[in-house]
Amino acid sequence: MDTYASVVVIGGGVMGTSIAYHLAAAGVRDVVLVERDELAAGSTSKAAGGVRAQFSDELNIRLGARSLEAFARFGQDIGHDIGLRRVGYLFLLSTPEEVASFEAGIRLQNALGVPSRLVDPAEARRLSPLIRTEGLLAAAFSPDDGHCTPEAVVHGYAAAARRHGAHILRHTAVTGIETRGGAITAVTTPLGRISTGTVICAAGAWSRAVGAMVGVDLPVQPLRRQIAVTEPVPGLPPDLPMTIDFTSTLYFHAEGPGLLVGMSDPDERPGFATDPHDRWIPRLAAAMQHRAPSLLDLRRTGGWAGLYEVTPDHNALIGEATSVSRFLYATGFSGHGFLQGPAVGEVVRDLYLGRVPFVDVTPLSAGRFAADAPRPEVNRV
Repeated sequence: MDTYASVVVIGGGVMGTSIAYHLAAAGVRDVVLVERDELAAGSTSKAAGGVRAQFSDELNIRLGARSLEAFARFGQDIGHDIGLRRVGYLFLLSTPEEVASFEAGIRLQNALGVPSRLVDPAEARRLSPLIRTEGLLAAAFSPDDGHCTPEAVVHGYAAAARRHGAHILRHTAVTGIETRGGAITAVTTPLGRISTGTVICAAGAWSRAVGAMVGVDLPVQPLRRQIAVTEPVPGLPPDLPMTIDFTSTLYFHAEGPGLLVGMSDPDERPGFATDPHDRWIPRLAAAMQHRAPSLLDLRRTGGWAGLYEVTPDHNALIGEATSVSRFLYATGFSGHGFLQGPAVGEVVRDLYLGRVPFVDVTPLSAGRFAADAPRPEVNRV
């Protein structure tokens, strides 16, 4: 293979396929997406599938809300069923500091059109009957949030991108990016060379190595996160929200007739390992005992491990490099990349085309760390 592309997108997860679709649908010719494995094989297929606009950062609220609109129209616009369930997100709050932080977030969300609200413990238990309310002060709830199927989103975007003329190369690793005089000239792969003047990095946890190919520091670290799936739960409410005990990070939502359950593990260290292990189970069981003890009676029937792509301030990297011409990036979402995929696809399309995006993502530039201007996100799981 020795071919030409107007733009090469690296990464075949939700971010890469969304970007490829939005570019191709805008009339950009010769869009090539390169994925070293199968589509969605990286972090996207391991995601919990939550979609929300409940964030503390205005940029994340806008990206989340825009993406929720796109997910709601996905069947109509993209022609693919993604199993969207808008059952809401319920953040359980156990300290005065958490309540104050979420109250401030709700004020900002409401100002931006997000219908979130603070509820008392009794209403929280009505919404999510599996929880116990002892020690609970309040909860934050938004009915527009929910969850859907990550792989379906990826394959929907990929099919739509192909219909608009994009080319997708699976099982094709990027081995290098050639430059001349500060400009990109080609992407190299085991199949051959792709001549191009533009590269967009959407490689998730593997982005730092891609950036290094052109001398751009993308401070992304991989961090293993695990998910468990349970046996069927008798009487599981059909509208059970994504429920998150914010103090412990224990979360769960309906997965078929059972539950999908996850939690962060402070003992995990950065690395690319994705083999599941049981070292997190005692801490998970303790969190269940405290906040949702009935979950302890459920048999675990499956689960998996995947990678978060974590930045120093747990917020995304979106922008275009200044040290080399036409190297764009959308990575480092630190756990909220899947839910922002549709909106970020729009933003990167506009950055490529020289348009003004619907939201100014300049504060999410990778250069913010060198400028000592981090932008931390509080509402993270």
